[in-house]
Amino acid sequence: MPRVKKEVGARREEILTTALDLITERGVSGLRGSDVAARLGVSTALVFYHFESLDNLIFSAFRHATDRDLARLDRLLAEADGSVTERLRTALNEYGPTGAAPSWRLWIEGWATSLRNPELRGVIRTLDNRWRAVVTDLIGQGVAAGEFRTADPRGAAWRLTAMLDGLAVQRVAFDEAVSKTDVTNWMSTALAAELGLAP
Repeated sequence: MPRVKKEVGARREEILTTALDLITERGVSGLRGSDVAARLGVSTALVFYHFESLDNLIFSAFRHATDRDLARLDRLLAEADGSVTERLRTALNEYGPTGAAPSWRLWIEGWATSLRNPELRGVIRTLDNRWRAVVTDLIGQGVAAGEFRTADPRGAAWRLTAMLDGLAVQRVAFDEAVSKTDVTNWMSTALAAELGLAP
């Protein structure tokens, strides 16, 4: 029995990963269960056996993407040196548009689609808040350790992540209107203004 469960889990992950690839390539409105099945070489019935409906597949795919991204962040934070400053810089670099563009294409597509889909909007908001909570917590730790200066860790987290969201749109949706170097330099300036960190 454990072998069957492992195979089911692996199949679900394959379906979710493929759905995310297709959403990145074609958008949410272009996603079809039959396309996921064709790319995997399985039946459409198998896709819907695991996810019941296209909406459930889409919501599950975005949850899976966030879980995957946050697990990667956890690994990176565990590898960062002991200072909260270094861990915050690591988190913001991972959050920001300095990594792989396909990931940001996925999130921009999710935001756009959620404007017309209240249920997806709830999923995206919940997942976005999980990321922001990590940044808020790190800022709070830095204040407690005397590494940062701010009376409002939550507000600082919102302003920093909102800036990165906007820069991501410029980098991904507008053909890299700003460079990775721009993003890095402007984030250093923002951290100095928000938290008193030296650039």
